[in-house]
Amino acid sequence: MKLHYGFEDLEGFDWMAILPIVLPIMIVGLILILIALIDLYRHREIRENVLLWTIVILFVNTIGPILYFTIGRKGGRA
Repeated sequence: MKLHYGFEDLEGFDWMAILPIVLPIMIVGLILILIALIDLYRHREIRENVLLWTIVILFVNTIGPILYFTIGRKGGRA
């Protein structure tokens, strides 16, 4: 019974077979991050916790921008 799997186990894996599935997901995630950062930058005077939202958007990959658009845009100064 093998308990540890290393990088040598990935040598026989066909990466080109999963690329059409993974690439669109990565592109959509990148677009979401860019749009969220642009929106945060444009409205940085009225948004609260700009640094915190920047960290959430960048490091919580796809969920971060979605959280920003659902929660973060509501919490602004008038």
